[in-house]
Amino acid sequence: MINDARAWYLCRWSAQPIGRTVLSVGSATLRAVSTERSTTSAPNPLAVLWGKSAGQAGGRSNLLLQHLLDTAAVAELIWDHYLAPSVRRVLDGVAGKCGGRQLFAWLCGIHDFGKATPAFQHMDAAGAARVLGAGLTWDQRVVARHRWRHDRAGGALMRRSLAEAGWAEDNIDWVWPLIAGHHGLFPTLGHAEEPPRAQGRLSGRGLGWDAARRALIDVFTRALGFEGIAEVEPVGSPSRAVQLQLSGFVVMADWIASDQHHFEGVDEFERVSLQGARDRAGEAWQRLGLRGGWGQLDEPAVSVFEQRFGDDPRPSQSMVVDVVSRMKAPGLVVVEAPMGEGKTKAALVAAEFLAARWGMDGVFVGMPTQATCDPMFTNVRSWVETISPSLASQVALLHGKRMFNKQWQGLLGDDETAADDRYTGIAEDEFGLDDPYGVSGGSCCPEAAAERRAPAEWFLGAKRGLLSPFVVGTIDQLLFAATRTKHVMLRMAGLAGKVVVLDEVHAADVYMSQFLAEGLRWLGQARVPVVLLSATLPAAQRRELVAAYLAGAGHHEDSDASESTAIPEPTGYPNVTAVWRTETSVGRLVENCDSWRGDLQVEVEVLPEPINAAALPDDGMSTGDAQVLSLLRNQLAEGGCALVIRNTVLRAQDTFEALHGVFGDDVRLLHGRLNASDRADRTEECLRALGPPQSDGPGRPARRILVATQLAEQSFDVDADLLVTDLAPIDLLLQRIGRTHRHVGVRRPRPVVEPRVVITGFRPEDDAPPEFPAAAEAIYGRYLLLRTAALVCAAAGERWSIPGQVPQLVADVYGRERYSVPASWAEAERQARTDWETRQRARAESAEPFLLARAGEHTRRTLEGLHRGGMSEGLSEERHQAVVRDGDRSVEVVLVRRDDRAYRALSGRSLGTQGEASRDVLEDVLGGTVRLPAKLTEAAEVDLGPLGGWRDHPWLRYSRALPLDASGAARLGEHTLRYDPSLGLVVTGPR
Repeated sequence: MINDARAWYLCRWSAQPIGRTVLSVGSATLRAVSTERSTTSAPNPLAVLWGKSAGQAGGRSNLLLQHLLDTAAVAELIWDHYLAPSVRRVLDGVAGKCGGRQLFAWLCGIHDFGKATPAFQHMDAAGAARVLGAGLTWDQRVVARHRWRHDRAGGALMRRSLAEAGWAEDNIDWVWPLIAGHHGLFPTLGHAEEPPRAQGRLSGRGLGWDAARRALIDVFTRALGFEGIAEVEPVGSPSRAVQLQLSGFVVMADWIASDQHHFEGVDEFERVSLQGARDRAGEAWQRLGLRGGWGQLDEPAVSVFEQRFGDDPRPSQSMVVDVVSRMKAPGLVVVEAPMGEGKTKAALVAAEFLAARWGMDGVFVGMPTQATCDPMFTNVRSWVETISPSLASQVALLHGKRMFNKQWQGLLGDDETAADDRYTGIAEDEFGLDDPYGVSGGSCCPEAAAERRAPAEWFLGAKRGLLSPFVVGTIDQLLFAATRTKHVMLRMAGLAGKVVVLDEVHAADVYMSQFLAEGLRWLGQARVPVVLLSATLPAAQRRELVAAYLAGAGHHEDSDASESTAIPEPTGYPNVTAVWRTETSVGRLVENCDSWRGDLQVEVEVLPEPINAAALPDDGMSTGDAQVLSLLRNQLAEGGCALVIRNTVLRAQDTFEALHGVFGDDVRLLHGRLNASDRADRTEECLRALGPPQSDGPGRPARRILVATQLAEQSFDVDADLLVTDLAPIDLLLQRIGRTHRHVGVRRPRPVVEPRVVITGFRPEDDAPPEFPAAAEAIYGRYLLLRTAALVCAAAGERWSIPGQVPQLVADVYGRERYSVPASWAEAERQARTDWETRQRARAESAEPFLLARAGEHTRRTLEGLHRGGMSEGLSEERHQAVVRDGDRSVEVVLVRRDDRAYRALSGRSLGTQGEASRDVLEDVLGGTVRLPAKLTEAAEVDLGPLGGWRDHPWLRYSRALPLDASGAARLGEHTLRYDPSLGLVVTGPR
């Protein structure tokens, strides 16, 4: 029987030998009774309770108390060198007299409290023997039969301990889920409690186990400078969103402290100390190269635009900065401005003002596609470098194809090849908890990262990318943070203390918009400032996004209707809408101004295309392609640059072949079914040839025709003299028009000196609705195509004032009462609208099971049960994308060539007999990655997998190989695939 747990407090909390009787912990002083035994001769349980087995702690086990101290020491460094000032202020406000830093260290350190149970301690034979030898026993049959994960056990047991210490129930309620959820999932209290069938034997019967846990929590708490656990109690509860972010930082601290290469096991109780933990943590922090962003930023000077970009601000840019400077609290800013207006630069400077005013430490810039991320990555690096030269190295590129970005490659060198394989420290294989750290085993980084030119390698591993100080990635990264998936808290922690900038938000369809709105709710509640950018945002979508942010900021399930109606609609273009919530009211600012340049008078021409017409007999060319060829022959007779946008890859390939037969090498093709290497090279070439004029550049080609798909629709800074495009919904059509006559100072041949858009890909009828290709209707829906076609046909032969008319044109299509189609189309439009609304509702409802918070639960105060009904398994990026995008699933494959002896990369470089890829050919192998059409997804998932030589490779082991035979072809299901150097992936077979 153990009568006095305090008699076990034999620790050295400084560098002094354990035999000293007075032991220091900062300002706290503890008196040791004995070095091995208490007066009752009972063994010291803290000397045997283990937290990491020898196999997971560098060859010797790590005592549980030491791991708690290690994690707390890491948390102190996160507070001192990583957390944004805004986050520290919130936690300071929640903490009692001890302050936020001390509370933060305690919350992070105590995370593994649940390991002080038979349910965990029995799992390692060597560790179990020591525990049993100290008199802490269990029923082996029970612990082998029943499962109680240590994270859940810790939450349930901590709940009891805090209640015994006299904590208020409200504070207990928000703290215990941080412990129960530290391996990525927040359980309900019922699921966290010990299984009833175990009859209390998983937590340990008798006073011995209870006393051991009291000793553990008391010694740990006093080591951090508290007088006792009662003194730890916060004075209030943070918002649920802040709790989620805080949980992410608990996971971050645990993952760092679980790296056996920096935190080798300490199995001798005499060596356990907080100072030792701080020394280990400090060395690990330095070697890992971890750091935060710019800290507390000074408010920018009046001349900030010239300092950052070398130019004076345009009127719309000044308007944006003026509005954010007048906001009374962090909030949401919606910037609507034309293509080429300089919205991104305005947003980046606005981010500086928001950061300076509200204590934000970094930025996340979310782009619509991977292709648009790459140039933005360059821009953001250049921007932060003007703030402080050291910041450029802290910008992370976050999307699945970043390894093909040459700038990223140059900055990173060879490091990323094993980013997901390093920084392991997995606990035990605890009943399916086989990878609680989201990583797998590997080697350690050898040296300090002080001179890296990219963010610390630790940030580059799975699920950790958003934790980098500055991030440029796809909008999917934010959408992932709004899903009820494992380790979502890490993603939300990555957004804590950042300014979030999202470009081209109009591109989010109704399904994606559910996740965007959900993300804005949580960011609003966390007081994270957000800047949304769009050139063609429908008014209804703006209102929905504003309402979501305000609902979150007000801790409401739905935004108050009176709040939304009180926000006036913008009356001009460009415009900015800013909203925020204080403790007493909702603030708003709505401003507009003139564009920096006058409207372009864009001539609108309709080129009717017969639908399903047979190919011309002589050359197999379709009637539509023949019409485009004739048009370009006439318009480019004196030279010039044309952009032809098709709605499908197949149409783009056919058009390219038709034009290439006449114009030869003046024609380029860009679409999503090129392999990664070709797509990157072609994108770079297009931007170089048709991008903004450069004094030291190669100059604009005398004649160039770029045939592209929707890749050229947004954030693609090219300038065409003439645009030929398939019909698309008006907002997307206007985005395409934004690629014509975009840049100032471009000399244009006489036939194309005036801006002109030729719209084809449909067939107008005199007294009936137009015909559309089936593929176009499948992509965009008949309703929006009908309403856009009505606008286009009415404008044929006339001119649109761009950008002045943009808001009106968008409203005419998306606002039901704004515009009427011809009478002969009315019935077709009515039916199309009914079908469209039904599909929209179904798509919105289909997102609900995956949203971070279930409907009706946004007002809950704590994280308990957040993951109820969610996905418990970890998801790859491909699987995450399938959650936040509801289109037909598609998969990527790596094309390789196969002959009788071995494999080759698509580039021709030799691989091993089983496809083994050395470091110097890895880029060639991955350069052969291509996305298959959705109709081949099922066959690819069944038939394709990694080559034998890829199974142990950190990148290739997750890749599906598609070997091409000697003729360059492969069979997949009922289809034949070949990769053409000009056309890209060509698929033939059943449609």
